[in-house]
Amino acid sequence: MFSSNRVASAVRASALLGSLLLLGACVSSKGLETQGKALDAAALQAGQSLGGVPLSAAAWPQQDWWRALNDAQLNGLIDEALRGSPDLQISDARARQAGAFAMAQNAARMPKVSGTASYSGLRIPESVAPEPLGGTYAAISYLSLGFSYDFDLWGGQRAAWEAALGQARAAQVDQQAARLTLSADVTRTYSDLEHAYVVRDLARDELARAEHLVRLSQQRMDAGLDSKVQLQQSQTLQASARQQLAATEQQIEAQRIALGVLLGQGPDRGLRIERPQALPVAPLALPSNLPAELLGRRPDVIAARWRVEAASKSIDAAKTEFYPNLNLGAMIGLAALGGADMLKASSRFYQVAPALSLPIFDGGRLRANLEEHDADYDLAVAQYNKTLVRALGDVSENLSVLRSLREQIDAQQQARDIAQTNYQLALRRYGEGVGNYLDVLTVEQQLLLNERQLANLNAEQFDASVRLVQALGGGYQPDQSPLAQLAQPNDE
Repeated sequence: MFSSNRVASAVRASALLGSLLLLGACVSSKGLETQGKALDAAALQAGQSLGGVPLSAAAWPQQDWWRALNDAQLNGLIDEALRGSPDLQISDARARQAGAFAMAQNAARMPKVSGTASYSGLRIPESVAPEPLGGTYAAISYLSLGFSYDFDLWGGQRAAWEAALGQARAAQVDQQAARLTLSADVTRTYSDLEHAYVVRDLARDELARAEHLVRLSQQRMDAGLDSKVQLQQSQTLQASARQQLAATEQQIEAQRIALGVLLGQGPDRGLRIERPQALPVAPLALPSNLPAELLGRRPDVIAARWRVEAASKSIDAAKTEFYPNLNLGAMIGLAALGGADMLKASSRFYQVAPALSLPIFDGGRLRANLEEHDADYDLAVAQYNKTLVRALGDVSENLSVLRSLREQIDAQQQARDIAQTNYQLALRRYGEGVGNYLDVLTVEQQLLLNERQLANLNAEQFDASVRLVQALGGGYQPDQSPLAQLAQPNDE
């Protein structure tokens, strides 16, 4: 049976706990709720925008989607960029930082054991204490082992760990998003370099035509068919063609420098890149399970989902701060004057210190903290909704652009062929003395305009095809590691 003292102690403890619970009503989370509602992807309307395109389950990009372009130099450049880009180093460091914080939050849930050993000596001065204490030396030796543990009665510590784990998973997904962005940027800049070479070829052709026209004008002036005005006009066009050629050389150098920066190297690295070959555009097709699977294919959407989940867990952790908290501290050790008696049984000591705490009045700190986490959740939901809508919009927009560009390229190719035929005819007539200079000038400008427009449309088509790869997730596959499974976000 319990002694009367123990019964009385238990009664006093129960009364104290009841009083604390009653007083705890002063600090309440009542009235604080989140407002954000995540969008349902199935409710977003995209059927018409995505319709009319061949569907294929194999249309999802592969993780190394750029290798399907069959350009060995491009493959090497992307591999080099993935190894040395500062952008990836930044995202990797952020992922490690978030992972370390999650580990720290998990460690905070565990019991803590610490050991302490100390020795403190003091000579007591005569001016402080008379004999026999004054002038003597006294010391105390101390050896202890401490234990502390905070009981996670309401799951707040676990929720805080899960929130940190969700942020860590989001940072890991951000790594993959950064890799996708980098590989796409390198590919598009590489294509821009190829386009710059094409524009330079057109400028060279234009200069050759201008030089030929100058020779014809000189011959016609010598034959008395034209005045010096026509010759000077031809020479003006020749000078303009030279200027355009110099500008295209600068564009080539600029794209090479841009590639060197993307590779994480100096500008001279880009100067060693050889002229790219024309990159093919894949046949237009969409995955048959779009848009349902887009949620699991876009790294930015997945990262946004993790942040919503993490914000939800942070709210759970903040709510538990309104409840009673129980922690236990204990200590055992040895203490003795001097040191000779340290190992004797009489030097032993121990301490047990359980503690119960409950917030009673804090000036509104806990409510403000919870309201801040509610706002963080609403912000995360809004960011997720924005990312989701943008994801479907990206697919639809680039799909629309590719459809239009294919029609424009077919029409522009036909216009370019007609302009080429007209130019050759006008030039022949002018050389034979039948046509006039104005006819040649007019059709030459039409040819130049059509050639440049065709080159620009081809470049835009490839750029849009790479953007579509990005919009479809760039071959991203969710992590299936045990850590990812442990913190898998729910879809509620």
